[in-house]
Amino acid sequence: MKPTLSSLLQRFLGTVALALVTSAGAREQMAFKFNFGGPTAPGVISISTTNIYSDAIGYGFEPGGRVLAADGGITGTNAFYFSVRLPEGNYRVTVTLGSADGPSTTTLKAELRRLMLYHVQTAPGRFVTRSCIVNVRTPEIAGDGAVRLKPREKTSERWDWDDQLTLEFNDTRPCVHSLAIARVDVPTVFILGDSTVCDQPVEPWDSWGQMLPVFFKPEIAIANYAESGETIADSLARNRFKKVFSLMKPGDYLFIQFGHNDMKSKRPDALEQYKADYKKVIAETRAKGGTPVLVTSMERKAGVKHPTLEGYPEAVRQVAKEEDCPLIDLNRMSVVFYRALGTNLDKAFVDGTHHDNYGSYELAKCVVEGIQQDRLPLAKHVVDDFKGFNPAHPDPVDTFYMPVSPKYSMVKPPGN
Repeated sequence: MKPTLSSLLQRFLGTVALALVTSAGAREQMAFKFNFGGPTAPGVISISTTNIYSDAIGYGFEPGGRVLAADGGITGTNAFYFSVRLPEGNYRVTVTLGSADGPSTTTLKAELRRLMLYHVQTAPGRFVTRSCIVNVRTPEIAGDGAVRLKPREKTSERWDWDDQLTLEFNDTRPCVHSLAIARVDVPTVFILGDSTVCDQPVEPWDSWGQMLPVFFKPEIAIANYAESGETIADSLARNRFKKVFSLMKPGDYLFIQFGHNDMKSKRPDALEQYKADYKKVIAETRAKGGTPVLVTSMERKAGVKHPTLEGYPEAVRQVAKEEDCPLIDLNRMSVVFYRALGTNLDKAFVDGTHHDNYGSYELAKCVVEGIQQDRLPLAKHVVDDFKGFNPAHPDPVDTFYMPVSPKYSMVKPPGN
């Protein structure tokens, strides 16, 4: 079929945009603007339902989702994904949601199911514009090696490490009208930890780290470098801390939560080495001008009756005191939360350690509450509608709703 003038223009605009990606001097000013299903202005790329992502173009819908034309935008019969190739960095993502031909309800997730916008509703003919900050990363450490990725990070978790920003439009009727993406310089909250913290790639597994972004205004980036199955020593050895420190700038934060895997060590000096590693990364964070924040590991499900993490939460409390470091005692808050659930405790877990959407959402609220209780400067960036959280009075589990992402597996994440 002979290409139309419109398709040729679209390819030209895409080529120009991608050329900016390769220009180091243009990266800070780089921006994309997309219009879904309608007329465009100069510099705006028109997107139709047939625009499937390819490396040649550098943007488009990921295969697998069924996208449909809507009056004033694009919708889908289930969740659908849109990707843009971008260099590493923090990006302000601004979406206009809604449709002229019916109501819309959209939840926006990014990369590996990071919750960015939750349950945004519009009436027929109404449109609403919302923004969030998405962190894009790659394994390479500038001029000094790379993160030693695990095999699953190259397969089921590759969206967290590739050169694309991937957005998931989900909910009962997600409708996107337009999308703008621009690189920004904002404070970054780096996170390091284990499977109870990381971006879990598939349902029904989830973590507080991937729920955290929704609780912040579009003034802060959440960069979750946690990985399943790791101890603090593992993450040091795999260069995860090294990668974070290569990017850290004054005003950034590093949240650290390890313990579930560390406690399994049989070394006689395991606990002392654990504390020494914490002190090492605290010192490096401060040397970079960042603020270290220690988070005690939440209890396992059995922790509702008796502690399961031995002396590791207490060791973190001791380090926080010795180093005069902010502490979020998620361990104690989680026990209060679990006991408050009573006979509904199982509805917060997938197995004895890992949480589902509800459990991780409530634990993320505990972390945000801890940020406010510690009076961290970060608290000023918490969304206005967060009015505090008491784990003794969690959100009702029977009325909790989170649209599930399409990918599902009951294979347990590494770690326990």
